Amino acid sequence: MAILQELADALVAGNANKVKELTEKALADGMSAGQIIKEGLIPGMAVVGERFKKNEIYVPEVLIAARAMQAGLGIVKPLLTEAEAAERLGTVCIGTVKGDLHDIGKNLVAMMLEGAGFEVIDLGVDVAPEKFVEAVKEHNANYVALSALLTTTMVNMKETIQALTDAGLRDSVKVLVGGAPVTQAFADDIGADGYAPDSGTAVDVAKKLIGAA
Repeated sequence: MAILQELADALVAGNANKVKELTEKALADGMSAGQIIKEGLIPGMAVVGERFKKNEIYVPEVLIAARAMQAGLGIVKPLLTEAEAAERLGTVCIGTVKGDLHDIGKNLVAMMLEGAGFEVIDLGVDVAPEKFVEAVKEHNANYVALSALLTTTMVNMKETIQALTDAGLRDSVKVLVGGAPVTQAFADDIGADGYAPDSGTAVDVAKKLIGAA
């Protein structure tokens, strides 16, 4: 529908006021919250993600687009029916690991995952392994996304995976890792399920892990 395309275009342009206005209009026209998310907001963020991966836009533009997306999501998320909410791609508990206070990369990944249709539980920074375990239990999460920007805190990714194993949760969640010092080899070494060098790739990897790509 034309209004949903207009909504996606406004999101790509980072126009939060327009996104809010069009989201409210779509609801007034009788569209469901799920339809607005699936056919308006998610396609818009997909364009943003692709442009970011191709270096056509950069972090500031992504953040502006993500804020525009949140303007729309804030209106429609509370209106999702149980059936629509169940159609989400999965629930991700994301955080920067214990001892690390960096959050820009983590925030970008969280925004991109939410924009792709995942339910995102952002645990913040300096997150202890046991806090990840508690969050997975509380939210029945399918994914744990771990970020580290320091070589000295990378080891806490392995500790978090071990904590999930000790809690009997490791088989029920996919663990995704990333951050400046993190590599595919390191991800393999600590037993992570996926590695992403940037926020755009994180969405692709998460989708592949559930066969939705």
